[in-house]
Amino acid sequence: MFMKGKRTLGLVAATSGLALTLAACGSSGDSDETDSSATAGGGSEASAGSATIWVTAGTDSVLEASIADWNSAGNGELEMQVFENDPYKQKLRTAVSAGEGPAIFSGWGGGGLAEYVNEGAVESLQAALDAEPELRDRIFPAVLSGGTVDGEIYGVPLNGVQPVVFYINQPVLDDAGVAVPTTWDELMAAVPVLQEAGVAPVSIGGASKWPYLMWIAYLTDRVGGPEVFDAVVAGEPDAWMDPAIIEAASMIQDLVEAGGFVDGFSAVDANQGAAEALVYTGKAAMQLQGAWAYSGTYLTAAEDFVTSGDMTWSTFPAVEGGAGDASNVTGNLSSYFSITADSTDEEKATATDWLLHGVMSDDYIDDLMDTGAVPPISGLEDKLAETSAPEWNEFVYSSAEDAGNFQLSWDQALDAVQADALLNNLEKVFLLEITPEEFAANLNEVAQQG
Repeated sequence: MFMKGKRTLGLVAATSGLALTLAACGSSGDSDETDSSATAGGGSEASAGSATIWVTAGTDSVLEASIADWNSAGNGELEMQVFENDPYKQKLRTAVSAGEGPAIFSGWGGGGLAEYVNEGAVESLQAALDAEPELRDRIFPAVLSGGTVDGEIYGVPLNGVQPVVFYINQPVLDDAGVAVPTTWDELMAAVPVLQEAGVAPVSIGGASKWPYLMWIAYLTDRVGGPEVFDAVVAGEPDAWMDPAIIEAASMIQDLVEAGGFVDGFSAVDANQGAAEALVYTGKAAMQLQGAWAYSGTYLTAAEDFVTSGDMTWSTFPAVEGGAGDASNVTGNLSSYFSITADSTDEEKATATDWLLHGVMSDDYIDDLMDTGAVPPISGLEDKLAETSAPEWNEFVYSSAEDAGNFQLSWDQALDAVQADALLNNLEKVFLLEITPEEFAANLNEVAQQG
C-alpha cells in the first residue's frame, strides 16, 4: 500500500493538476433555501476538535478548500490524507480492523460499506441527519440509499453522480442513416447497417473487464427489473439463477455474435482512453460508459468533438416486453464519507459536524460544479443552467434525479469475492467461452459458498 500524499489542510494550497474524473459533491443548494448553519464555518463550538480524513485521489481540490475554510473558522482541526485508488481498499481494511483507522473515510457504499456495518466498524449517521431533515431530504433518495444499510444511513455522498450513458458520434450515425437506438431491437438492427458503412457499432474497453458490467447490469434491469439484482445483493437462495440474468447474458452474446463490438474489443484498454478514441475518431458509432468519461476523456482528448455538437448522448435502450423501467440507470451513485466506530467522541462530533455543515455547504456545491461535477442534490437546476456545459450537466442531473431506480455498479454492490467472480465469468460471456446458463450457475455457486 503506497500513500499518494499527505496534506495538512489550511496550510497547503489546493492542488490544481489532478484530473477530476470523479469530482466531490455535497448537499446544499441556493443560499435562500439553506439553513444558515449549513455553510462553511457554520460548525458547532461543542464539536470543535480534531479528526483525520482518508480519501482516494480525485476530490482533492474541493475537499482542500472545504477543510481549509473549516479549520480557519475555528470549527476544529481536520487533516486529510489522499491515496491512490487501487491500494486504498486493503490499507483501509487493515487499519479499520486494527482499530487504527481515520475518523472519516471515503468508500463506495454498497457491499463494501455493508461489510463494515456488519462488523460494527462504522458509526450510524441516521440520528444526525434526521435532526436536520432539510439537509437529508435534498440528497437524491437513490443516492442516499447507496450509503444506507438495513434502513440506516452510514454514509453521505461526497462527489458527483455518475450514471452510465451512451456516448454517440452523431455524424457517424447520420452518415449511415441510423437513428439513435431507443430499444434493444433498434440497436441490434443498427449493427449490420453500421458495419456496411465501415464503422464498428459499439466501442468497449474489454481488456479492463469492468466495462462489461454496464451491459449485464442494464440488460438485467431492463428484462427483469431492479428486484432481480436486489435479490442477489440480499443473498437470496439461487438469486443468480433468475431467468432475467440468463436472458441478459444471452442478449450480450447475441450482440457479440452479430459483430456489435469493435474488432479485438477484448484487447482495448479502458483505462487509457482507447475506447473513447475509437468513437471520437469515427471508427465506432457508440460507447456505453460512465458520466466520468465526458470530462475525464472526451473533453480533454477531443474538445472539438464535444463542443461542436458532434458528440451526443442517450440513455440505455428499453427492452420491449421487459419488466424494467426505461428510466432506470446504473453507475456510480457517488463516493461516500463514513465515520469509524472506534473514533473518540470528540472525533465523532467534529466529523459529523463537518459532514453535515462543511461537505453539505453552498460553497462546497459551487466548487464541485466548477470542476464539472453534477451533485446528487435537488434544487440545482438554475445553477446547472449557468455551467459551461448546461445541456450535458442537465442530462446527467435529470437522469439521476428522475431514475426509477439507480443501481450501484455491480462490482461495488457485491462483496469482494462475488465481485471478482463476476468480472471473471462475465469476461467469459463476452468472449463466448461459457453459456449464459453456465455464467449464472458459476456465480450462484460462489454466492452459496459465501
